[in-house]
Amino acid sequence: MSGVAGLRYDARVAPLRPAPVTGESSPGASADLARLARGGDREAFDSLYRRYAPMVHAILLSTVSVRETDDLVQDVFLAAWRAIDRLREAEHVGAWLGTIARNRGLAARRREPPHAPLPEAVPDRPRGEGEEILALMRALPEAYRETLAMRLVEGMTGPEIAAATGLTHGSVRVNLHRGMKMLRETLREKGWT
Repeated sequence: MSGVAGLRYDARVAPLRPAPVTGESSPGASADLARLARGGDREAFDSLYRRYAPMVHAILLSTVSVRETDDLVQDVFLAAWRAIDRLREAEHVGAWLGTIARNRGLAARRREPPHAPLPEAVPDRPRGEGEEILALMRALPEAYRETLAMRLVEGMTGPEIAAATGLTHGSVRVNLHRGMKMLRETLREKGWT
């Protein structure tokens, strides 16, 4: 399956990095790209895709399983491409994409079958530490799990997270600090540290 306008995001192969926050990649540049995309410019939309795919991936990863995330990234951007003409404020394109991602992630989670209780004797299934930590992150409040996923999984800096999400730098710092504190406490309780 190819991605939007031929792009395919796969964080396991080559994580896309958001453009730096300064200069030509400022939030104003994102607004300009959004305006061009609203006019049907596919290259502008592809640039938005490259800029915001890591944020969307992190939001989805904080909500759904790893195996569903890549397909949902494509779904988010396909929905955004189809609805770009309804984006009222181009300056808020990152927040708009984040909202679409949250809605798609929650919808996917609601479609999951209810989990039946596990039987008493279940053979041990090897599970990677990363999956276990992601499961623990998903139990955190939304604001913390999303910013932590952007930072820890996507490698985005605080300023990159702020630029992508529209949050203030202070809010990002607080979310990262509190989220890490909660995650460390949970890991400590589980005997990981």
